[in-house]
Amino acid sequence: MLDPQTISQIADELLDAASTRTPVPLLTARYPGMTVEDSYAVQRLWRQRNEDAGRTLVGRKIGLTSRAMQAATGITEPDYGAIFDDMVFETGCSVPWDAYTRPRVEVELAFVLKNDLTGPGCTIFDVLNATDHVVPALEILDSRIEMEGRTIVDTIADNAAMGAMVVGGRPVRPDAVDLRWVSAILYKNQVVEETGVAAGVLDHPAAGVHWLANRIAAHGDRLKAGDIILAGSFTRPLWVDKGDTVHADYGPLGAVTCRFH
Repeated sequence: MLDPQTISQIADELLDAASTRTPVPLLTARYPGMTVEDSYAVQRLWRQRNEDAGRTLVGRKIGLTSRAMQAATGITEPDYGAIFDDMVFETGCSVPWDAYTRPRVEVELAFVLKNDLTGPGCTIFDVLNATDHVVPALEILDSRIEMEGRTIVDTIADNAAMGAMVVGGRPVRPDAVDLRWVSAILYKNQVVEETGVAAGVLDHPAAGVHWLANRIAAHGDRLKAGDIILAGSFTRPLWVDKGDTVHADYGPLGAVTCRFH
């Protein structure tokens, strides 16, 4: 376990990396004994410092929800990060590419809660009952830590690689469609790059949300009414460059689009 001074130092490094767009060296290379819980301690302190600076927490993101990604990282559970108010964009937006470090895009569903969700013991039925609506979303991944060789410990400390999100399409009540069968076609510059089905996220996109409610309960935290929960990607990350237009077609649920400038 890392001492509080080291955790504070890492949180400061990550704050600086976000402002300078210069990734810091791998944490796992510098602190070989660093654990997942150390990483969440860094993330909580980083989040607190952002809130102290005036940013407002509006939700959470869940990552590593597919078996393929879990196998690639050698971890058997998802991870999570914070979403601040200035990270949420509307479909049709123009996104400054330089605001992120080598951004990538993923296709997801976002759950917007009407009631609090508190663990332990939170179930998928609790999630569906507490959800006001589900809406298509793109996640823009960022990296404040070097990409090459990073592990789950690096990623969690880096706010689970959360950069921003773009919301669009048609919001639906959670019982209006079979969420497992929501699908999307992801285009970059009018070329199909990825396709996916939401059941790829732990067999049901709501599954990660109840995992999250139970996971953060250990720290006395809960998901709150009004929170936006990005439930996890059902496509591989798509690299984007300046000038690229990204368009995700969710069929009956509409589309989400953004352009990087």
